[in-house]
Amino acid sequence: MALQILTIVHVIISLLGIASGFAIMAAMLRGNPRHPWTGFFLAMTLATSLTGFLFPYDKGFTPALGFGVISTIILALALYALYKRQLAGGWRKTYIICALFAQYLNVFVLVVQMFLKIPALKALAPTQSEPPFGIAQGLVLIGFLATGFLSLRRKPQPA
Repeated sequence: MALQILTIVHVIISLLGIASGFAIMAAMLRGNPRHPWTGFFLAMTLATSLTGFLFPYDKGFTPALGFGVISTIILALALYALYKRQLAGGWRKTYIICALFAQYLNVFVLVVQMFLKIPALKALAPTQSEPPFGIAQGLVLIGFLATGFLSLRRKPQPA
């Protein structure tokens, strides 16, 4: 029962982080990395990583744990760049890269979960080694790389 509750809470937090992350991405494309939803996005994305560590694991170090560790480190750097360094100088680029990378990790996992849980997608890629899964993840990666490239090139708007 507790594991079911943890799973529901973790999924809700993850989806809130992903949804707010897309708002942040759109703002970055407009040259505004300080969108009003920024704090919420960072909090939900960090909560996603931290609640992920609460799940029982008996298989040693897994990709899920690796994603959680990487995401937590990346988010700490994003928080530092945003709140301590106020995006001054190169810290703006650091923040954009870290925030987008954290969002990418969550969307990557979302795609994995969709291919595991949605019957039509599972039928297309039952082992997630089939082309539809690779194409989906490739398109996600390309979208994030393009967003990052364009966001970094965009002249920052005044705060």
